[in-house]
Amino acid sequence: MKKLNVGMIGYGFMGRTHSNAFSQVNHFFDIPYQPVLKTICARNAGRARGFAEKWGYQAVETDWRKVVESPEIDLVDIASPNDTHAEIAVAAAKAGKMVMCEKPLGRTAAEAAVMVEAVESAGVPNMVWYNYRRVPAVMLAKQLIDEGRLGRIFHYRAKFLQDWTISADLPQGGEGLWRLDVAVAGSGVTGDLLAHCIDTAMWLNSGITEVSAVTETFIKSRKHNLTGRAEPVGIDDASLFLARFENGSLGNFEATRYARGHKALYTLEINGENASIAWDLHDLHRLQYFDHKDEGQLRGWRNLHITDGDHPYMKHWWVPGLQIGYEHTFIHQAADFLTALGEGKSAAPTFRDALLTDQVTDAVLASARERKWAQVAGSASAQSSMSAQSSASAKSSMSAQKGSAS
Repeated sequence: MKKLNVGMIGYGFMGRTHSNAFSQVNHFFDIPYQPVLKTICARNAGRARGFAEKWGYQAVETDWRKVVESPEIDLVDIASPNDTHAEIAVAAAKAGKMVMCEKPLGRTAAEAAVMVEAVESAGVPNMVWYNYRRVPAVMLAKQLIDEGRLGRIFHYRAKFLQDWTISADLPQGGEGLWRLDVAVAGSGVTGDLLAHCIDTAMWLNSGITEVSAVTETFIKSRKHNLTGRAEPVGIDDASLFLARFENGSLGNFEATRYARGHKALYTLEINGENASIAWDLHDLHRLQYFDHKDEGQLRGWRNLHITDGDHPYMKHWWVPGLQIGYEHTFIHQAADFLTALGEGKSAAPTFRDALLTDQVTDAVLASARERKWAQVAGSASAQSSMSAQSSASAKSSMSAQKGSAS
């Protein structure tokens, strides 16, 4: 088993989930690499040392550049705020490091595209932590869809509801509240919550081609922790959009941080010609499944308890009937990354996969801003439209040239 030295950038919520994943993965999965928690990097040296002692990191840095440049580091894992993702990822790729990054990949699709170019030019393994793909019930849904059990897909619905920013007294910016600062986060719930829903939707269903969206910022001004002044709020507090998928199905997405009583309600439902599937993060070990082929008198929704050894990932855990939780999704993702690494490839979602999600979130924000349908850059329909425009432009140019020649 090869050692893989990890340099973690960031010690917040995501720094903990990633550290736990790397610490636990070899206990449950037979994989060709053993992650070593080599260096933790954060701006607050004292707190970084405390984090290092708790999680077993061997060294502490306050400058991420030293982590990237260190010959001891094999993998740079970016778990810091969104505005740092691009610079760190590009530098890490140029230094020949493997790169893992928290979502969203970039604050915009343009920023994400630079990161994609960097890792692909360098040829380094890369992955983005969209962990909900690794929920066993969601993975089983993917298998059922790929087997054709749902038949033609008609509808996809998803929502992600929270309530933690309702108070007008909550400030923006700084540690713990950078998600409310548009300069750091890039957007509000669109890039934070809906990005998860979008990634899962395109993985389960197909690419999103166009969207029609509405967003709202309910509290227009908040005190900024770094300046001490009341400043305009630039993020979206709520975001809703309709979508068309490449397979012809329709989508309905909603996210907000203003749904009182909801801390992290993420649900999805998919309706096909033969069957339907529904899943709820609050009951993440269960998959609801309806099959129209069932005998009429017994036809109804099945409540599948995803704990058996033949369910995705579950043979690595406990005996049937004993469920797992949120933190295990990150362990699954670490296992998949390290397994793929042993095969000389990157596991999905790669940076390029995550760029597709950023292109959708860009389109959502543009649609809400312009109050009209927006095509998703990079989608088949957008490329077809660009090709048609290029063809029309070429024909116009040729006609002009012929007219000039005559």
